[in-house]
Amino acid sequence: MPHHTHQGAPLPGTAPRSGADLAAGPERYTAGLFPAAAERTASPDAVLIRRTMEEIAPVADKVTSYFYALLFLRHPDLRALFPAAMDTQRDRLLKALLTAAEHLDDPSVLVGYLQQLGRGHRKYGTRPAHYPAVGEALIGALTRYASTTWDEETEGAWVRAYTTISQIMIDSAAEDERYAPAWWQAEVVSHDLRTPDIAVVTVRPDQPYPFLAGQYTSLETPWWPRVWRHYSFAGAPRSDGLLAFHVKAVPAGWVSNALVHHARPGDVLRLGPPGGSMVVDHATENGMLCLGGGTGIAPIKALVEDVAEHGERRPVEVFYGARSDHDLYDIDTMLRLQQSHPWLQVRPVVDGRTRLPDAVLAYGPWNEYDAFVSGPVGMIRSGVDTLRGVGIPAERIRHDSLG
Repeated sequence: MPHHTHQGAPLPGTAPRSGADLAAGPERYTAGLFPAAAERTASPDAVLIRRTMEEIAPVADKVTSYFYALLFLRHPDLRALFPAAMDTQRDRLLKALLTAAEHLDDPSVLVGYLQQLGRGHRKYGTRPAHYPAVGEALIGALTRYASTTWDEETEGAWVRAYTTISQIMIDSAAEDERYAPAWWQAEVVSHDLRTPDIAVVTVRPDQPYPFLAGQYTSLETPWWPRVWRHYSFAGAPRSDGLLAFHVKAVPAGWVSNALVHHARPGDVLRLGPPGGSMVVDHATENGMLCLGGGTGIAPIKALVEDVAEHGERRPVEVFYGARSDHDLYDIDTMLRLQQSHPWLQVRPVVDGRTRLPDAVLAYGPWNEYDAFVSGPVGMIRSGVDTLRGVGIPAERIRHDSLG
């Protein structure tokens, strides 16, 4: 989930100058977002691209290193768009490209995501002129390491796909530029340390920040320039415009440790645009089954507030998973919400990763419910499996990236 697992530095895309030019792919974010497209009949280009990916998979690290070496050697000015330390960037390019290849034949999935990606790249200072450089470096790396499968036909497939993908991103960024800033400045107004490693950080953006309950944003701290991480909003939009985030400091987590242990009121952060589709459908009266693990309770709390503010009385069942009682850091807030809203039921589940599926199975039936899952990657995977096992169809289970 975005609030604790998401991404680092930009990898600018690449834009076409003409139909024959190289263009950029979805360099970041996309891995794990969508189910595999293997069931569909693949187009010839998709077949060639996936064949390339299969060949380079065993040498992914070498391909990635060579890609950046080419990019920075030929275009040293682009190095300033990336963080000083590249560890967090490492393999995201290939994972994103694999996802793009898998969904090359599914515009309904790919287009929407790439539009969000194009908007998100604005905060790095990415411009259309940067795109061909990235395309050249990528093709150079693939040419070197996909030597068995690489030929003129395969290169043509990559160029066509890359051109289409980048144009979606560029057009989306240009449209977004008409009405939204590339980023928002946000001053920390309160810092509430709930446990030794979990803080609730509340900020005031410098201008209105439109978002939907259940979404997330990318966040940069002054301590780690150009290193961005995703965090979910811990509440529905407020009349005072304040935004809250639940942050857990994780080992070697540059941004999370800075936010938990160093951020203080008065510090100024930067926010990217909102993203994510784990939002309430107010056109349906289906119940809501919400599974939140750890700081994954943040967007679940936002969803509950959203239902309350819309005056709905649909049943909302929240299973709040945690490794120990100590980790149920926001249980008082959730129980207060339950006390105020008779349609809400909150069930804490300690040792949530293993016991959460059993707890869900103990209640129900869930056939009239939409499901929302937020938390660590392992919990999301097991939660989705459990929900599908109790008969909730995949299209009614919402969660954000596992990447």
